[in-house]
Amino acid sequence: MNKPATPEHGVNLDLVALIEELRDEASYAREGRGARTLVRTPDLRVVLVVLAAGKVINEHEAHVTATVQTLEGRIGLHLEDRDVDVARGRLLVLGAGLAHDVRAHEDSAFLLTLGWRAERSPR
Repeated sequence: MNKPATPEHGVNLDLVALIEELRDEASYAREGRGARTLVRTPDLRVVLVVLAAGKVINEHEAHVTATVQTLEGRIGLHLEDRDVDVARGRLLVLGAGLAHDVRAHEDSAFLLTLGWRAERSPR
């Protein structure tokens, strides 16, 4: 699956298979991380991310509300005022503009869901 899906007629994704595909890619072997945008619409983006244990996504922020749902492993997010552990089966909701970084405590996979401002469309 190379092109993000559009949900007009419904989208059913095999996350287990997609996680395996990402981990089989050369970039994962080289950098210990990979990501694929699964769904992109004018008001929603869903991204599957895999991180090897010990890998970090440096501090960044989204200008929209976002969720992080851990599917495998355990990740930690460092927020401005605290650290948050997001183990498998947990969902973290982040307010727009909240700076954070992400660290994989174990080999991990998570879904990142981003909303969009009503007046703005994704590129």
